[in-house]
Amino acid sequence: MNSLAFVAGATGYTGAALVARLRQQGTPTLAHVRPDSSELDAWRARFEALGAEIDTTAWALDALTARLASARPAVVFALLGTTRKRAARNPDSTYERVDYGLTRMLMDACIAAGCAPRFVYLSSIGVGPSARGAYLQVRHRMEIELRASGLPWTIARPAFISGPDRSERRVGERFGAIVTQGLFAVTDALGAGLNARYGAMTADQLAAALSRAAEDPECAGRVLERADLGRMVDA
Repeated sequence: MNSLAFVAGATGYTGAALVARLRQQGTPTLAHVRPDSSELDAWRARFEALGAEIDTTAWALDALTARLASARPAVVFALLGTTRKRAARNPDSTYERVDYGLTRMLMDACIAAGCAPRFVYLSSIGVGPSARGAYLQVRHRMEIELRASGLPWTIARPAFISGPDRSERRVGERFGAIVTQGLFAVTDALGAGLNARYGAMTADQLAAALSRAAEDPECAGRVLERADLGRMVDA
């Protein structure tokens, strides 16, 4: 992929790995960082060292629309998300406001900008009409609205995204990934194939899958489950 990519959520575990992956393959990349980020200078240095351009457009529909209309990216990666801990501390960091609200704003800006990029949305395993809990429910709503948007889209639904290189401390998620990986190793030896369907992925693995999906015409209009993403990493 040599056309411009815009990465929203670039400072997250998956986002940072994706920016690095895109630059390794020579893709011009805009890495979006909140203009009020306390680590803006550090992210600027990190991304510019990779050859990416940092973007600090404010989270406002008019500003995002103008930026996307000017840049005209071929693909927009929506990797936005908060955590339960942040949501409990800050009413502006809930799943409704971040996971859904900012992703919806980004989608609306793409539509208003008129550039029709492939919109690659990082969703989650378990998303569906019967999903319970705010996290899965807002992602289900976002998936429905993205499908109806008129944009070319790809939806990715990984399971755990974890690895020893994750700087953000998520003890429960890391423990769950390690335990399930051990269990799946046993069941897969019996032919169950659970790791391919439900196993954890590192940020580098998921970034590889997302970048390949973005450039594959056959992935347009598709929901990529964990097994699909794994096959793209192994390809």
